[in-house]
Formats: sequence, structure tokens, C-alpha cells
Amino acid sequence: MIHRRHIQREVVAASLLILAGFIALFGFFDLLGELRDVGKGSYRLTQAVLYTLLILPGRIYELMPVAVLIGTLYALSTLARHSEITVLRASGLSTWRLLVVLFRAAAWFALAAFLIGEVVAPASEQAAKTLRVKAISGVVAQDFSSGLWVKDGPNFVNVKQVMPDGELRGVRIYQFDPELRLVAVSDAETGTYLDGGNPDGNWRLDQVVSTRFEGERATVDKRPELFWRSALSPEILTVLLVDPDRMSVLSLVTYIRHQAENKLRTDAYEIALWKKLAYPFASLVMVALALPFGYTHSRVSGVALKLFGGVMLGVFFHMLNGLFSSLGVINSWPPLASAFAPTILFMFAAGAMLWWVERR
Repeated sequence: MIHRRHIQREVVAASLLILAGFIALFGFFDLLGELRDVGKGSYRLTQAVLYTLLILPGRIYELMPVAVLIGTLYALSTLARHSEITVLRASGLSTWRLLVVLFRAAAWFALAAFLIGEVVAPASEQAAKTLRVKAISGVVAQDFSSGLWVKDGPNFVNVKQVMPDGELRGVRIYQFDPELRLVAVSDAETGTYLDGGNPDGNWRLDQVVSTRFEGERATVDKRPELFWRSALSPEILTVLLVDPDRMSVLSLVTYIRHQAENKLRTDAYEIALWKKLAYPFASLVMVALALPFGYTHSRVSGVALKLFGGVMLGVFFHMLNGLFSSLGVINSWPPLASAFAPTILFMFAAGAMLWWVERR
């Protein structure tokens, strides 16, 4: 029991230390990236710092498996260098029992990753985007249950939904005169941003129904297409356009159901859903991958080499996750296979390495 607590304490402490270092490093670079926008609108240094802090939970979620891998490598290498692993094995601690001990330590990180990815990261990312857009654009932009509301000069615009390709759905424009009297309300089914620009406007609205108020009279005008110039831009739309990997499981399930009811493709969102369920288990895979390295005695230079190898393995795992997600969408692979493939591949690699170490 004492040796289990000792190993788990070493692994958890080393992983937390590595994770803290990663957070500090990535937070610093994120802040440097925000400095170029400081001074635009009302965006100030304090808001840039707050924005950086708000996106850190997402960084923690992404980096946790890598931190667990490197932390476990460091902890096991240190134990091996002090011959503690050798003593434990001579005392009857088998490889599989040691793996169970490591799994128990990694389970805390798996639980933390799930909670951060479900509860903290989606809300903080949304708050960060809203803060940044409101400060830089200088318009009223807020994500309510009714959609995005934007002040466009004397007018107000409501957008119900932003699709992954940037298309607007359910656009309603409230037009006011200089005395702030409502003069017209226009509804459009869809809106498309024109990258090249257009002399008549930077948005093309389709299936537009406009109701104009003149005294006590109201006239209705229907058009299949209307060009509209607005302060609304793709940057502002990022408040609603949430990356599927940043959505919670509940949000993904709801959106997948909505897409299916409208007979639209759901591949990207189904893969993101299964990735959300698979990602916490990556911490368990990482400790299994690190265990074979703990059976070798190392000098300080050897430990540094293992840590470098751990960083490379972590980066490779992260890249493989993104690669399989993209290939799954392009080739219409089963979402479950696309999401779990990197984790399963790394688990097989860990099993093969453990088998090879046992054979020796």
C-alpha cells in the first residue's frame, strides 16, 4: 500500500509540474499573439490578459495527456535511477500490478479532463470570444438563446444560427430612423458573406421578406436576393461559430439531432462527440506507454532523452487525433473508428512494448 501511494504521488506531482509548465508556456505565447490587437477599439492589455486566462481551460484539456505522458516518464525514470523500480520488482511487484497503480493515478487526470472538457472549457471559450469581439469590434454582440444580436449603426441585427461554413440562418434586421423609430423589419432565410466584396453590400441575403412601416400603414416586399452592407463580419460570428471539438457532449448530441432532422451531414459532429468520450482515456494510454521506459536505468542525460521522446510521442498523438478526424470526415469513415483509432493504436504500441520488456 505504501509503495502504491509513493508511486502515484510521484506520477501525479511530476505530471502536474509538467502541466503547469505547459500552461505557463502556452499562456505566454497566447498573450503575445493578443498584443498585436491591443489598442483596437476598446481592447486593452487587461482584457488581453483576461482573454488569455479564459482560454487556458481549453489548453489544459488539450495538453493533459501529453503532460501525463511526460510526467510519468520523468517519475518512472527517477525511480529507476534510484533503483526503486528494481527493488519493487524484486519484492514481487509484477508489471501488470504496477500498470494498475499507474492507471489509478491517471484516472484522476482522465476525470479532470472530462470535467474540464464538458463544463469549464466550453463556457470559458465562449466568454473569451464574446469579450474579445465586443472590445475590438465596438458593437453590441451577445449570444442569447435567441441568437446573436449586433448593433449595426442605428439598426439591430439578430442571427439565429451560424453554420460551420459561416453561412447565416434566420437573419432579422430591425431598421430605425435617426429619431429611433422602427421603420422596417427584414427577414432572410440565409446570408452569405462575400469575400471579394460587392458595391451593393458585403452580404448576400436569400429569400428576403421586408415589412416597412409608414405611419399607420405597413407594406410587405418579397425578394429572392438582397445585398446588404453591415458591420457584421466573420470575426464577430466566431462568437456563435464554436469549434465542434470545443462543444460539450450535450451540445453535440443536440446539434447532431438537429442536423439529422434537417437531413444534413453530421460526420464532423459525430466524430467530435466520440472524441470527447475517448480523449479522457488517453491519459490511461499514456501511462501504459511510459511504463516500459521505467524499467531501464538512466543517467541524467538518459532522462532528458526520454523526456524529449515523450514530447515527440505526445505531439504525434495530438497530430494523429486531428488527422484521423479529418480523414474520417473526408472518407466518411465510421465516427467511432475515427475517434478511437489513435487511442487504440497507442494502446497496442504500449502493449507491444510491455510484452517486449517482459520477454527481456
